[in-house]
Amino acid sequence: MRPTAKFSISFGLVTIPVAAYNATDSSASVSFVRIHTADGGRVRNQPVCSLEGEEITPDEIGRGYQVDKDTVVPLSDEDLDALPLPTAKTLTILAFVAAGDIDPLQMDKGYYLSADGAAASKPYVLLRDAMERHERVGLGKVALHGRETLAMIRPVEGALVMQVLLWPHQIRPMEGVLPDREVDVPADEVEAAETLMDSYGDLSEEDVHDHYREALEEIVAAKLAHREPHFEETEEKPAGQVMDLMAALQDSVRAAKKSRGEEDAEHATVTSLSGASGRPGKKTAAKKADAKKTTGSTAAGGSATKKSAARAPKATGGKKSTSTAKKTAAKKTAAAKKSTGRGRRAG
Repeated sequence: MRPTAKFSISFGLVTIPVAAYNATDSSASVSFVRIHTADGGRVRNQPVCSLEGEEITPDEIGRGYQVDKDTVVPLSDEDLDALPLPTAKTLTILAFVAAGDIDPLQMDKGYYLSADGAAASKPYVLLRDAMERHERVGLGKVALHGRETLAMIRPVEGALVMQVLLWPHQIRPMEGVLPDREVDVPADEVEAAETLMDSYGDLSEEDVHDHYREALEEIVAAKLAHREPHFEETEEKPAGQVMDLMAALQDSVRAAKKSRGEEDAEHATVTSLSGASGRPGKKTAAKKADAKKTTGSTAAGGSATKKSAARAPKATGGKKSTSTAKKTAAKKTAAAKKSTGRGRRAG
C-alpha cells in the first residue's frame, strides 16, 4: 500500500514525521457505468476545451481558480507550493478534546498514519499512549491535496488514525427539518421505546454484510448465464402507518425477542408504568409492601376459616344438635302460652 501523503505532526516542540494511507476503499462499493441503451456502448466523459472544442490529453490539464463566471486564474504546482501555510507540510495540533465533542456530521475521509522512519517511532508511540490515557483526541489543521482542512487524530488499536473534518461553514443549517409544531410524547411511550432499545442484541457479521452488492452480483451472473437469478427467501417486514404507537412498540419487542429465539417471545409486553425498565419506583415498592400485608392477613384469615369449617358440622348436623333445637322451640312455645293466658285474665 502506497502512502497518499507525507507530513509531520507538530505536538508542542515534538515533531513526528508520518505517512498517510487511505483507510477506506471506494472501489469496493457498488458502482455503475453509463451506457447507450440502444446498443450497450459505453458513454464516456471526454475532456474537451471549451474554447477550441477539441479533446485534450491528461498532461494538458491543469488547475484554475474561478473568480467569477467569465474569469478563471490558472494556478501551477509551484504556485501552490509557495503558499505561506504552516500546514502545507505539517499537521499542527491546536487542541485536545473529548471524542464526543466532535459532531459526526463533520467526519470525512479517514487515513491511517504510520511513523515515517525509525526516529519517528518513539514520539509516535508517546502521542498515541498519552491520548489513550488522557482519553482525548487531537484537533489540528493540515493541507492535503492542494487544500487546507481540519483534522482529528485519535488512537485506534495501537495506531494513529487521522479523520479529515469538514469546516463548520460546510455543515448546512437544519431549517425545514424539525417538525412544524411541538409534539408531546407520553412518558410511558418513551419508557416503552427504551425497553425496545434494550431488547436489541449486538451486531453480528450478518448485520454488517453487504447484501445489496451480493444480490447485484447474482443478477449480473444470471444475465451472463441467461438464467433467472436465485435469491434466498427473506421475511418481509410489515410496513404501513402506525396508528397505535404503544401496540407497535410491544409488537416490536416481541419480534426482537423472537428473532433471538427467546422462549417467552410470544408473551413479551411493554409495561407502561414508572420503572418499566426493571427499576420500580417508590409507588410500585409501596404497592408491593401493601400486597405483602394483604397476603399475610389473608393467610391468617384462611387458617381461622379452616377452624370454623371444622366446627361447622357439629353446629349444623347430627342428632344432638336436632334434639337441642326441639327443646329450645318447646320452651319458647310454653312461655308464649303463659304470656297469652295472663293477657286474657287481665282483660
